[in-house]
Amino acid sequence: MEKNDMVSLTIEDISAEGFGVGRFDGMAFFVKDTVPGDEVEASVTKLKKTYGYARLTKILKPSPHRVKAVCPVARSCGGCQIQEMSYEQQLVFKENKVRGNLERIGKFTDIPMDPIIGMENPFHYRNKAQFPIGLDKNGNIVAGFYAGRTHTIIDNRRCCLGAEVNERILDIVIAHMEAEHILPYDEKTGRGLVRHVLIRVGFATGQIMVCLVVNGTDLPGAEKLTDALRAIEGMTSISLNFNRENTNVILGRDGKLLWGKNYIEDFIGNVKYQISPLSFFQVNPVQTEKLYGLALEYAGLDGGETVWDMYCGIGTISLFLAQKAGKVYGVEVVPQAIDDACRNARINGIDNAQFFVGKAEEILPSIYQRHRIHADVIVVDPPRKGCDAALLNTIIRMQSPKVVYVSCDSATLARDLRILCDHGYALTKCRAVDMFPMTGHVETVALMTRTDVAKG
Repeated sequence: MEKNDMVSLTIEDISAEGFGVGRFDGMAFFVKDTVPGDEVEASVTKLKKTYGYARLTKILKPSPHRVKAVCPVARSCGGCQIQEMSYEQQLVFKENKVRGNLERIGKFTDIPMDPIIGMENPFHYRNKAQFPIGLDKNGNIVAGFYAGRTHTIIDNRRCCLGAEVNERILDIVIAHMEAEHILPYDEKTGRGLVRHVLIRVGFATGQIMVCLVVNGTDLPGAEKLTDALRAIEGMTSISLNFNRENTNVILGRDGKLLWGKNYIEDFIGNVKYQISPLSFFQVNPVQTEKLYGLALEYAGLDGGETVWDMYCGIGTISLFLAQKAGKVYGVEVVPQAIDDACRNARINGIDNAQFFVGKAEEILPSIYQRHRIHADVIVVDPPRKGCDAALLNTIIRMQSPKVVYVSCDSATLARDLRILCDHGYALTKCRAVDMFPMTGHVETVALMTRTDVAKG
């Protein structure tokens, strides 16, 4: 078999990245834009020893789970991987993905798993969008998202996952660029001014932030642009962010406010958060409240507990837990996030939360070794790589009665839960939460409880 050969496949499964999986002569092929149950013709694009990739050329027989994509550029855009799968089947896929990783990687059986928490409306759920700005082949300014695995911009100002106001904001920004003859940034040459448009929307407050990321320190006609954007109801913050580096990192470290406040406010449950352009904040507020509510339920707090929250970010989970706990300690490596966490605690009148700057795998072991602290509940919400071994070892030594694990990658979750289970813990509950409909990503919350309280 060679590249560009045609293969006929029945799609039997879907990969963690959202690619359909079919077999030809015993070899697995990953095919984008396919759904389990599809019978397809595909052209081979890449071959490995035991698997390959292929490009969909024809659907011979559609799956019963196939639906028409809402977005006209869903296939070319890299933002959605599984929009052509019915939402009901997306939830089945994600729940099976979590369960499969727990079984295969974690070696768990009889998994105490409740049904996945989905969304009533799985569109327009994102409160944040970062639109790259560029030129199309005809020299027209475009905004949208990158095609999968490329930096080619797919022109799309009306993303069906983002807030509906995004399109109006982009229309105003691009009209201003055209009127002022402002060029977008060109990655290849390093020339041009406007790189990205960052938009945040407070779903509970209606407040809107617009931040233009520029390859410089100013924007021609900034006052005119500000006046046009201010006409949008809810506009609260308009700013520039300076990024003059030759990098794929979107935001630079510095910027300036053009108008309004340098933050917007939003709520998760009863907790108010101030969100700046650089703040990390969950992008799906509807599901975030459900996710944190589940973590709070699993923690089982009655008002007197000591809780340690690892990888706390701007204190989103910490402050949620502090409403029910005796004392909450949060740990985060990013100093600016800890500044945000402290400020968010103050504006909510929460005085039983304390925050530490540093790596979770360094702070908790260090404090435990020096002071032999205890924790009634330890909450971890790590990045995709999961928990560091030093942190897991400290959790095991502390023998906290409960560990609540919030995960964005069920593979590393399964690995870490197995380590805890091999050292005195049991998996008591777990549940997936669909934070990112139309994509292959899913969050999971798991509760680990001690089975062996012997000291050692």
